[in-house]
Amino acid sequence: MKRIATLAGLAALCAGAAAQSSVTLYGVVDLGLRYVKNGDASVKSLASNGNNTSRFGVRGVEDLGDGLMAGFQLESGLSPDTGTPQDPTRFWNRRSTVSLFGRFGELRLGRDYSVTYLGYEDYDVWSDIGLSSVSKFDSSLGTARDTAVRADNQIVYFTPGLGGFYGRFAVAPGEGVVGKKYIAGRAGYAAGPLDVSLSYGETSVAPVGGDDKFKTLDLGASYDFGPAKVSGYITQSRAAGLKVANYYVGAQVPMGPGFARVSYVTSNLSGTTSTGVNTDPNDARQFAIGYLYNLSKRTALYSNLVRVTNQGASAIAVDKNPTLAAGKASTGLDFGLRHSF
Repeated sequence: MKRIATLAGLAALCAGAAAQSSVTLYGVVDLGLRYVKNGDASVKSLASNGNNTSRFGVRGVEDLGDGLMAGFQLESGLSPDTGTPQDPTRFWNRRSTVSLFGRFGELRLGRDYSVTYLGYEDYDVWSDIGLSSVSKFDSSLGTARDTAVRADNQIVYFTPGLGGFYGRFAVAPGEGVVGKKYIAGRAGYAAGPLDVSLSYGETSVAPVGGDDKFKTLDLGASYDFGPAKVSGYITQSRAAGLKVANYYVGAQVPMGPGFARVSYVTSNLSGTTSTGVNTDPNDARQFAIGYLYNLSKRTALYSNLVRVTNQGASAIAVDKNPTLAAGKASTGLDFGLRHSF
């Protein structure tokens, strides 16, 4: 009954807001057949989010005059294979923001992607989705960092177009919760076929050996050659004497009514833990290849093949089910259908 009441309230919100502003209800439903082999164990399943994250949301804008506009966006993730929310602890888990924007740029308040996450996700040809997800290599290095993908209570400023140059600056006060206080910035240039950016962020975490900051640096770039768009990034994170460095290269190639994608990422962990454990041998690599076939502007078929190889104590898997033992390989294959509205 609570979910019915929530959706009824959402419909009323849309109806009331439509009288004075532009409001859009949108979403994506993505389901596919998936086979995963982790070590010697394997699982076949009907899984969601193979090519796009299943979601629904509502967004809108209001013209305030003199070039000034207000906007909002609320977005909730779902698992259509079971009909359950992706995050049972919060309804609008993906985004809940309100904005003012105009000639000065945009000022955005609320829960949204963290600046440093987009500093590498923007250059992944799969957009960090499905079996080929690259965020699984982004370790929090044993800290309670809660800003790896999104940050709560963010205040973000986006610069206006400056001849191709752009900037984003974010601060989240944390409100007394360890791992949520965050400050970050991104500067880049995007014009024609080229996009390149540098991002840096810090999250306040519990101190270890006098170090209470989780620091992330991203450098990413893409170039559209026409026959293929090539992209890559380097990201490094440090905390309490540990470091993880990820190196990525990918390409997207138009083929018929769709496109093929291929990528390779290597992840290197280094440093010694507070208990004296050397993490240098714990590295991992991933190779991914796939094809998406557009049936229309809103509907597509896709297939992906992904393999992760681990060394040392690394146990990174394409999918967490079944459990993967340290040092073992993980392989995944899927065939899916995505529809957006």
